[in-house]
Parts: sequence; structure tokens; C-alpha cells
Amino acid sequence: MGTGLGRVRGLGSAKQGTHHWWMQRLTAAGNVLLMSWFVVSLLRLPDLSHAVVTEWLSKPLVAIAMILLAGNVFWHLRLGLQVFIEDYVHNEASKLGLLVLLNFFAVGAGAIAIFSIARIAFGGAV
Repeated sequence: MGTGLGRVRGLGSAKQGTHHWWMQRLTAAGNVLLMSWFVVSLLRLPDLSHAVVTEWLSKPLVAIAMILLAGNVFWHLRLGLQVFIEDYVHNEASKLGLLVLLNFFAVGAGAIAIFSIARIAFGGAV
């Protein structure tokens, strides 16, 4: 029983795969809804000039929806790339390093996106 299978036999599952799978599906559904709203909203604008888009994004409901979209996209990205790294990177040190970089990227890029949207919404970028 010195093999890897022998050491884990009878321990059961880690109980996290189902939660991760559901989170990926829920964020994907959220992305479909929010991206559909985003595309339809952009198509309804008279033009895509900076002034028109900035005015549109400064509306509270639009800004809230955009912040939700940005957060959801980066969360979904993180979940999907986490599975990819866990499945295809076999060196444990490399896997840990890539997962840490992925988390920093997802949180950092999401924060930048949310900050940018909030800055426009509150009138800081003209």
C-alpha cells in the first residue's frame, strides 16, 4: 500500500469539486446575461464616441451592472484557469506559483476594472 492510490484509498473525496463546478456554471450564466445586456446597451447608443459612452457609464444602474460584469468575468476567468493549471501543470512548485500569480492577476485586473468604472461613474474621468 505504498503507492499513491494506496495512501488515499478510503479517504473519500475532497468535497470541493462540485462547488467549483457549480461556481463555474453560475458565473458562466452570469456572463451570458451581463454580456448580452452590455452588447444590447452598446448597440442602442447613438454612437460609440468617448463622450457618449462616458455619459452612459456615469448612470448609476449602468455602472453597477458594469461592475458586476467586471467582477463576474474575472472570477470566471480565475475559476477556469485554476482548473487548467491544476490539470496540466504537474510540478507542485510550479503549480503553486502559477496559482498565486493567477490569483494576483485576477484580483488586480478586476480591481483596476472596477476602479475605472467607478471613476467614470463618479465623474473623475472627463
